[in-house]
Amino acid sequence: MTTADVSVIVTTYTERRWECLVDALASLRRQTLAPREVIVVVDHNPKLLSRVRDEMRDEMGDVLAVESRHPPGLAGARNAGLAVARGTVVAFLDDDAEAWPDWLERLLSTYSDGRVVGVGGSIEPQWQARRPEWLPEELDWVVGCSYAGLPTRVASVRNLIGCNMSFRREPALGIGGFRTGFGRVGAVPLGCEETEFCIRLRQRWPDQVLIHQPRARVAHRVPAERGRLRYLARRCYSEGLSKAQVARSLGSQDGLSTERTYVLRTLPRAVVRGLAESARGEGPGGLKRSAAVISALLLTAGGYCHGRLRHSLASSGRWQAAVSARPISAAGRSRRPS
Repeated sequence: MTTADVSVIVTTYTERRWECLVDALASLRRQTLAPREVIVVVDHNPKLLSRVRDEMRDEMGDVLAVESRHPPGLAGARNAGLAVARGTVVAFLDDDAEAWPDWLERLLSTYSDGRVVGVGGSIEPQWQARRPEWLPEELDWVVGCSYAGLPTRVASVRNLIGCNMSFRREPALGIGGFRTGFGRVGAVPLGCEETEFCIRLRQRWPDQVLIHQPRARVAHRVPAERGRLRYLARRCYSEGLSKAQVARSLGSQDGLSTERTYVLRTLPRAVVRGLAESARGEGPGGLKRSAAVISALLLTAGGYCHGRLRHSLASSGRWQAAVSARPISAAGRSRRPS
């Protein structure tokens, strides 16, 4: 089998995903192009690190297990993988995703154009329970998958999606890797670390492009709890907070360019389609999907406004003063003065 000059980085943090991790790594052994190396980065979990080193040695002798010594979180774990990677290209796969056999081949073929600095692909939901009737494909980003509104053909995009993305290694290191303080830590549903990274990459090298290659596919497991309205609310609000952080750091023009198109074009079409389905008597699903789109938009906007307000108050010193003025009980919770 031909070996490609690509390092595949898989980040993991909990033993609860052990079987998922095993399946993810097995999918990398079935690639039509073999990676130069597979790096498993364990995020602040010594027990899991030992298990990966002990049990993967026999099953996958080409796996390098490393410990993240960066601040906890997905950004730091990815940086730990970048620091030891040797491939000209680094590809990232989530520990709960499985790559199609031609995944690497599809990604790497796109790098034949020297202007391409990064390539990502499609992320197909693999529901562990039944897909919720109320969830339209336009909101599949909530569960970490490709969503309706993304290009269906090879196209230049602002940013790639973390579950299925790759970059030339030298430019990725040249901007200092992923910025810690952004995005997911453990199960907290924040995001945007890859969005922030991609924008910085393009700002540093504006003549370079990021490409969405929809035929480079992975299947992403979606646990049952992500199909609940409670998760939708948490994820959307957190996304708004993250978007406010990106816009504040890199400017609203770049930080919100894709979101403007999504809000002004993609979401209205989804709402109208759902209402039309309901009007045709196709059951309550259409109405539920329209309501979910409107709710998601409002929640995300609320999180964004909260994030902007919090920064504004912090900049003026009023946020810290307000927090410091609140008495803290022994349990660490704010309480009213007696």
